[in-house]
Amino acid sequence: MIRTPLIAIWIVLVTIFFSSAAIIVSFITKRNDMPNKVAAIWARFILAASRIKVKVIGLSNIDPSRPYIYMPNHQGNFDIPILQAYLPVQFRWLAKAELFKTPIFGYAMGKAGHISIDRSNRKSAFKSLTNAARIIRNGVSVLIFPEGTRSSDGNIRHFKNGGFFLAVDSGVPIVPVIIHGLWPLMLKNKVFVRPGNVLLEIKKPIESAEYHRKTKDDLLKKVRYVICESFYNKKREQS
Repeated sequence: MIRTPLIAIWIVLVTIFFSSAAIIVSFITKRNDMPNKVAAIWARFILAASRIKVKVIGLSNIDPSRPYIYMPNHQGNFDIPILQAYLPVQFRWLAKAELFKTPIFGYAMGKAGHISIDRSNRKSAFKSLTNAARIIRNGVSVLIFPEGTRSSDGNIRHFKNGGFFLAVDSGVPIVPVIIHGLWPLMLKNKVFVRPGNVLLEIKKPIESAEYHRKTKDDLLKKVRYVICESFYNKKREQS
């Protein structure tokens, strides 16, 4: 418990430092991958200080040169650094608008090309999805949490429609990503952090080209089934 305030201070300091670095990098280079690389270093610093070790399986299921829509489950505060550090591809976050209002960090996200979505404003949300579709057509992957927000009890919440509209409109495959073992380490709305091991599992892409807006719910159910089956099977193994 004593180390938790130290970790919190460390996270604030490295976030300010690396957010500033990402902003500077975005001004001095035209390489779109550089802010993402800075963010990966930021994420690894945070995980190392928190003594959270991550193992990745399933990397062979994806082609780094292809655009995908990555859809991970959303377990806790450390989902973002885990994905940023250990998903070794270029991608843009489709993230809630509140994050972009955070001083320095929010500006850095904008400069890195991540996409703000205001779920309380339907017109704004649709505009964000249109922007995400444009980015995908340019060959860059997008990551979105289909649950929309973090789990409140460790279970997987209902999926929102936005990512599936994006998938059927763009025809880009969805890659289900499952984060195992994070829930016991940092609970939502709690301040303490426990060291431990996390498994990041990358499943085979699910083609979306055969679906359309009227059948997007079938695609949603298919993706949800893949994520839930793996997540709850692993949970039963560990219990």
